[in-house]
Amino acid sequence: MIDENKQINNTSQQLGEPTEVKQAMKSDFPAQTNFNESGSEVTEQVAAQTNISGDTAVNPENSVAATEKTGVETAALAELNQQIESVKTQLEERSTQYMRIAADFENYRKRTSKEKEDLELQVKRNTILELLPIVDNFERARSHLKPQSDGEMTMHKSYQGVYKQLVDSLKRLGVSPMRPEGQEFDPNLHEAVMREPTDEHPEGTVLEELVRGYYLGDRVLRHAMVKVAAPKEDTPFAPEDQSSSASS
Repeated sequence: MIDENKQINNTSQQLGEPTEVKQAMKSDFPAQTNFNESGSEVTEQVAAQTNISGDTAVNPENSVAATEKTGVETAALAELNQQIESVKTQLEERSTQYMRIAADFENYRKRTSKEKEDLELQVKRNTILELLPIVDNFERARSHLKPQSDGEMTMHKSYQGVYKQLVDSLKRLGVSPMRPEGQEFDPNLHEAVMREPTDEHPEGTVLEELVRGYYLGDRVLRHAMVKVAAPKEDTPFAPEDQSSSASS
């Protein structure tokens, strides 16, 4: 600043300007400086007012936008909750349907398994029933044939060996014979084909097994044909007058 004043003084001296002009020029610089300072202050005030007015103008828009955003989020949340409830309902329905299908399948599996077992047992039963008459014939031959010579004994032993092999095969299949002699007659096991009056056994006692019965496991394969005891009837005596008249 001092250098400028010196320069101005030198310039004015060279040009021959009066001293009043110098002083006037000097006095103009502070005014210019003040003008710049006041201009900056005015600029700051205008900017501040602009910011204040701008903030005042934006706030209502922000509040409206925030309100709209909150409403959208609430609607979206309600929709999500509705979807969750719908999925839960579908899941419960599917679970119930799955349990019902599983129960139906288990019942079907048990039913088919039982039917398969019954079918296998029926096939086995029918097959064995076709073989039982052969066993009966072997037993009749053993009870009626009495070998006398060595040749007859050899033949007897040979067919008895076949009979034993057949009986062993039936045992492996679960076949077992009944032993009803001396037992009480049971219509579930026995078939009475003869009745014999007797005092030695109570009425209804099985006296003899005529055709052997068999079990297949715990079921009756063939009923036994038996002879059952019946009460003995007393022979009535004829009156004396009838006997005398008959003699005369």
